[in-house]
Amino acid sequence: EAQEAVRELGYPVMIRVAFTLGGKGGGIARNPEELGEVVGRGLRASPVGQVLLERYVGTFKQLEYEVVRDRKGNVLTVCNMENVLSMRVHTGDNIVIAPSQTLNDDEYQMLRQAALRAVTATGVVGECNIQFCLDPTSREYYAIEINARLSRSSALASKATGYPLAYVAAKLAIGYTLPEPPQPGPPGPRRPASSRRST
Repeated sequence: EAQEAVRELGYPVMIRVAFTLGGKGGGIARNPEELGEVVGRGLRASPVGQVLLERYVGTFKQLEYEVVRDRKGNVLTVCNMENVLSMRVHTGDNIVIAPSQTLNDDEYQMLRQAALRAVTATGVVGECNIQFCLDPTSREYYAIEINARLSRSSALASKATGYPLAYVAAKLAIGYTLPEPPQPGPPGPRRPASSRRST
């Protein structure tokens, strides 16, 4: 089956292993020998004996959008981020900058619209992280991952923007809509817990 997939995709291909974290067991195959080696290793590493072959996009830019959606379909792009190193480096090992620095407005809007369509199509209510890869020369892009949960990227987006993603996601989960969740303001002055004024 792997060889059939390669006939359609062409070399190089990326082999991803089912039900593992951090890319364990996967890799890149540039020829039939490497294909046999990486697929064999991946099948052994997968608890269900499955691998996925994809077109290799290691030279593409890696970008992320943090989006929230409520039960009525209102959507909001909270932040976009760019992984400094290309797709060759796993997001967990990459340096991330928010907002992205190398996208022009057309590219930014193209990926933003794709992120909003993805979160709407999946029906996610709450916070969602959508990761894309983009070929900077052709503008060809792929959605590479959609995480309908809070993640490392969510924490970075909250820190970079000041938008309380976890708080808003919790409010959306219990039925609030995007215009409704009260936004927590900056903390007020601290007062001792047991202060009393005597007259």
